[in-house]
Amino acid sequence: MKPFVTRLSLFMFIPLILSLLFLILFQKETSMASYEVFGVKIEKNPSKSKLSELGVSSWPKWEGGPLKIPWFFENEETMYLLEGKVKVTVEKSVGSFGIGGGDLVVFPKGMNITWEVTEPVKKHYSLKKE
Repeated sequence: MKPFVTRLSLFMFIPLILSLLFLILFQKETSMASYEVFGVKIEKNPSKSKLSELGVSSWPKWEGGPLKIPWFFENEETMYLLEGKVKVTVEKSVGSFGIGGGDLVVFPKGMNITWEVTEPVKKHYSLKKE
């Protein structure tokens, strides 16, 4: 009976070990480079080619120091933060999230937030025309 248990154990554990090995080896490539929170799309450190394709350097620029203001997005807004940190609290939700230098962020039309600059921000932004 013991050889049967050994074979069964190997049959169960080998796929598990291979799956874990796969996750460990490929974790860096797939780790949260792009994700969505409360309907806001965030991409961490997009490639220079993507930024160039979007024309980010030609977008208007905004800079601001520490402040906290409510904000309503009348149109979809895409922004690329060059530097700084912002805490975004989404109205009528239970949470907030942070964005900062190197983030490409898309806020959907109609969203209400509180925008809290915790470190001075420099960003490019683009409003979607409808």
